[in-house]
Amino acid sequence: MDMRHLAYAVAVADERSFTRAARRVFAVQSSVSAGVAALERELGAVLFDRDARGVRLTMAGEAVLPELRAALDAVDRARIAADPEGGLRGRVRVGVFSNLGWLDLPALVGAFHERHPLVEVEVRPSPTGSTGLAEDVLRGRLDIALFGLPATSVSGLIVRRLTTSPFAAVLPEGHPLADRPAVALAELAAERFVDTPAGFGNRSTLDAAFATRGLARVVSVEVADIGSLPDYVAAGLGIAVLPEISFAPRTGTAVLPLSDGVVWELNAVTRQQPSPATVAFADLLPSSGATPGDLT
Repeated sequence: MDMRHLAYAVAVADERSFTRAARRVFAVQSSVSAGVAALERELGAVLFDRDARGVRLTMAGEAVLPELRAALDAVDRARIAADPEGGLRGRVRVGVFSNLGWLDLPALVGAFHERHPLVEVEVRPSPTGSTGLAEDVLRGRLDIALFGLPATSVSGLIVRRLTTSPFAAVLPEGHPLADRPAVALAELAAERFVDTPAGFGNRSTLDAAFATRGLARVVSVEVADIGSLPDYVAAGLGIAVLPEISFAPRTGTAVLPLSDGVVWELNAVTRQQPSPATVAFADLLPSSGATPGDLT
């Protein structure tokens, strides 16, 4: 098989467009189309449905795509084995949360680029939070992603623990509970909440904590940027219960420890056989512990 054709097919699968795929692999669109068609003939299967709505993987394409990625990763490993002193090449696609100040992502990506200038780094968020990021890794749309849910909540991926953080309540100044040394979920259940959308790790963890205590709550404001939620609290739109490391205190708010002992996990996830570039990126991540399948 022509490895260029494999790379073209993977690019089309990722971009859902022959035009965008051609730009990514620095080829003309006709070459990408011809290369994918040649690969389909060699495999004896149609990999993509093409119509007015765009480009989608067929069932055969879904089955073949992981093997194409594995083949390209194997080529990268072979190049490294043949020239261990040569520079690492390839690409790593990183899925992130917005505004997570605890992890200085720009500095981390900058350090990675300085060490491995021949590796292309792409950083992407997910509108559906941790669940969407994990799904993107499983389907090969991302190579490594932050994951704000417990390691036990995901299967089929390698999970690396980065850190944990207790939750804290963020209340408006002047709230009747604002002067307390700590507060319990049961005391907050009747409040209006501002929170991230369903699917975000902090939201899922907190929803589960309420449910296990037989409590229900109302989320009246949903915002994808977790770090901005205290601003909505300061504006009088509700209260928030957030991981301590996910936000900075704001004027007009009071931050109280949560007495229930609810803890948020921040992990990194990757597929079972990460590429050399993915492993190199993971090596730069902080770690407070890992599952037996630790990336490093």
